[in-house]
Order: sequence, then C-alpha cells, then structure tokens
Amino acid sequence: MTVLVTGGAGYIGSHMVWELLDAGEQVVVLDRLSTGFDWAVAPEASLVVGDVADRELVAEIIRDHGVDAIIHFAGSIVVPESVADPLAYYENNTAKTRTLIETAVKAGVGNFIFSSTAAVYGGAGMEPVREDARLAPESPYGLSKLMSEWMLRDAAAAYGLRYTALRYFNVAGADPRGRTGQSTPGATHLIKVACETALGKRPFMQVFGTDYETPDGTCVRDYIHVSDLVAAHRLALLRLRAGGDSMVANCGYSHGYSVLEVIEAVQRAFGHDFDVRTSARRPGDAAAIVANSDLARRELGWTPDRDDLDLIVQDALNWERILTGKNSSHG
Repeated sequence: MTVLVTGGAGYIGSHMVWELLDAGEQVVVLDRLSTGFDWAVAPEASLVVGDVADRELVAEIIRDHGVDAIIHFAGSIVVPESVADPLAYYENNTAKTRTLIETAVKAGVGNFIFSSTAAVYGGAGMEPVREDARLAPESPYGLSKLMSEWMLRDAAAAYGLRYTALRYFNVAGADPRGRTGQSTPGATHLIKVACETALGKRPFMQVFGTDYETPDGTCVRDYIHVSDLVAAHRLALLRLRAGGDSMVANCGYSHGYSVLEVIEAVQRAFGHDFDVRTSARRPGDAAAIVANSDLARRELGWTPDRDDLDLIVQDALNWERILTGKNSSHG
C-alpha cells in the first residue's frame, strides 16, 4: 500500500511525507513544483513532477505504485490573491480537485484525505467554531475549498469513496528535527513573515488592520504546529483504512492569539525588537477564527503535543536560520 501525497514538495505536504515515512509507509509525491521544492521531498519518497489534473499521469502513478490512499494538499492558499484572481483559484483548487477525485474513483482508490480550511466559516468570532457551524466563506479561497468538500461528499455518496476533510486553522512552525519547513519566497504566513523580519530578510513587517472587534484590535487566529497537523492526517488515514466513515473535522488548538501577541512571541524568541508597521485591513481577512477540535480528538484519537506558541515560534525561527544556509548553498 502506497500513499500518494499531492503537493508533497510544499510546506505542509513535505511534513506529511516525513510523517508517513517515519511511520513506515511507502510514499509517492506528485507536485508541479510551482511553489514547492524538490529538495524538500524526503529522499525515501518517489517524486513525480506533474499536475494533479493530468488524468493519465495520476492513473499511471496509482497503478504503478499500488496507491490505496491520496492525501491532497496541492492548491493555492493566499486569501487576498484569491480575491484579486478568483477564477485562478476556482481552476487550481476546485476544478483540478474534481479531476483528481474522478481519477481516484475510476482507479478504485478508496481513501481520500483533503486539505480544507477554516476559511469555509468566514469570521466566526472568538468562540471556538464547530464543524456544524454556518458555512460562510468570505473569500474565493474559502469557497474554492468548500466546493471541493461538497464534491467529496457527493462522490462518497455516489461511488463509495471514503474521505476525511480536515479544516486547518493557521498552520505554523517547522519540523522539530529541522528536515523541512515553510520555504516559499514572499510567504504571507504571519509567523514566517515575523521570523524573516527578525533575521533581517525583510526590512520591516506590516500589521494589516488594528481596528477589529478583538481584545487588541488585531486579527485573532488559532495557530497549530505543522507537526501536530500532519499527525492528524496520519490518524485519519489509519481510521479510513480501518473502515471509518467519511468525516469533516477541524484541526486547531481551540484557543487563539492576536497578530500582536504572535509578533511579541517572535521578538521574545529572537531576543530583540524589529520594525513593525501598521497598515490598512486586507480584503478577505476575518476578525477572529478559533477551532473547536473536539471531533478530531475524539474520532481520530488526536492528542497534539506541540500546543505552545513559543514552541511553534522557536521551531519556525530555527527553520528560517537553516533556510538561510540552504538558499546560500543553492545560489
């Protein structure tokens, strides 16, 4: 049995590959390397460079590698970019996911794990949001993921595919063993941006909006360590293989931090301040979104072990230093 990880050269995907290999799984990665890096893929995994919408290629991978499960990360993830170019997001995130699901069904792959997002809820406020909350995406990004969830639901009902859609909150941190991390140039993730600013890779960073209905006026998010997130995926895979029903579950820690609190944590870890400037709100940003993750804990047996903002920040900062050396060696 082999697991196909789409987008496995990207940030979360590369952590997933290590998590699976550490657990003794066989892994094949499909990534077009538009934002991922071939060096981020663990050497024990097979890397195929290509697109998830290439039906013949995906069918060939499934057949040649004996794929019994797909973990689908490939997609675009920048909320303001989705507002500016919605059709690109509906193409890359929704249309291509539809093609991938169809290929999986035709090839008889029974287990599908989908990378969804808390953006399907829109702004839910400070109260932890449950999976049965009202779905009201405030950006094409959130809607592109929600439509993919709907397709999985309907495909499961029609064709017997079993799936788990995990709705991520704000993924951060890096592999504690320093094997991979968030490496995308120009990334928009807050902790990544703050770490880059601390290390002098950016002259300053911006806080987008200080007038939200939150305790300090800045956006509040539930930050989850990437290692805990990929552990939830591995547990979801084991549950599906054991005959578990399809499900949708939140992945977060059930408490949030504001933008300013995160910046203070990075300054603590780094040891001194850096240039932080305030700016206008960005389109599509919700004021606050925090997970209720009871379902994942109960159904998957998920027990996160890196639920600590200072730990998340330290791992991210450590990776940023490693990445500095990688980038200089890759010229």
